[in-house]
Amino acid sequence: MSSEINFDPPHKKVDLLVIAGEHSGDQHSAEIIKRLKAKHPELNIYAFGGRCLSESGARLIINMTKFSVIGFAEVMVNYLFFRKLIKRIIEWIEKHRPLAICLVDYPGLNIRIARLLYEKKLSTKAGGPIKVYYYISPQVWAWKEKRKFALEKYADSLGVIFEFEKEVYRSTNLEVKYVGHPFADLDMSQIVSYEKDGPILLLPGSRESAIKKIFPKMLAVFSIFSKREPAKMATVLYASDKTLSTMRRILNKKFQHLVSKVSFIADGKHVEACAALMSSGTMSLKCCLTGMPGAILYRSSCLTFAIAKRLVKLKHIGIANILLNRSAWPEFIQRAIKPKVIAKYLFECIGDGNIAEQHKRDAAELKATIRGTPDILPEEWLYGAINKGYAQGVTSAS
Repeated sequence: MSSEINFDPPHKKVDLLVIAGEHSGDQHSAEIIKRLKAKHPELNIYAFGGRCLSESGARLIINMTKFSVIGFAEVMVNYLFFRKLIKRIIEWIEKHRPLAICLVDYPGLNIRIARLLYEKKLSTKAGGPIKVYYYISPQVWAWKEKRKFALEKYADSLGVIFEFEKEVYRSTNLEVKYVGHPFADLDMSQIVSYEKDGPILLLPGSRESAIKKIFPKMLAVFSIFSKREPAKMATVLYASDKTLSTMRRILNKKFQHLVSKVSFIADGKHVEACAALMSSGTMSLKCCLTGMPGAILYRSSCLTFAIAKRLVKLKHIGIANILLNRSAWPEFIQRAIKPKVIAKYLFECIGDGNIAEQHKRDAAELKATIRGTPDILPEEWLYGAINKGYAQGVTSAS
């Protein structure tokens, strides 16, 4: 990663600062900021985020999504860079004093930021002027349960997207609000839709480090599949120009025979498919919510997987399967990613109508698990943070 970190200074006072280090967090928070700006256009909102937050009405300080990595080994390789990045973010906050901060998901980065704000007595939990709100709970119900006590200590409020997560935090004094799932009211068929004569959809994720591990495996599966189904094409969704470049490089270097059969479409545009190979991230949940037949693939470094296997308490790795508590979509993990076996399953997906029908029922059940009545709308929750930050400032000035 580049060692250069240049931040755009604010032009006006900062009402709200959003910190979203991942593509999914950038997307989720952007929808909230869009609605917040529509109701309160006078607000000055800044972001360490990505393209979606920039387009939502927040002023982008730096594109954080290009730095996103996952896994213990991957973080350690870039440890010095992230240490410098966090230091610069804290310096920016200390200098410009936003009324409120919304930390979005990405706990490896954001809990560290929350802790430093506390230690520097910048957050209200430490007697400082800045309200710290955390949106999307870390998966403390799966692993690293102690993080909930860190959030209790450092954050003023937590906005959770699954209703059951409120119960997880009963043992803390943290204010927890169920703000609804960002996908609950979205029509996923406008993003991905099932078409029995469509292409195979490949979803390798949005993190470059993960793409390098999983995309070659997906292409190896499609290579075997296409020998039996030569007319079938593959469509790949990409999150950024950088990840597109990485995927094209992998395709051109190791799978030149597939170049004419693989097309790339920007994430956010509608795509039709007959089946999908998915990484375990956010996009897989979108796909599963449509009832798309397919399988979930996961591959990380051996060190990262060994550590996760000891710590994670869940039986499944895909969020759809976690919510349903069963392997509705088959999972192929690490050494179990055998291209011939997965290609065989793809043949079954396109040849057996019962699989598609079962996934429709799975999707209906999945939708029911993420729908509920929020305690408060997420934009109102954040507006409350700004008002409390303003009141805190007035009180301090008095």
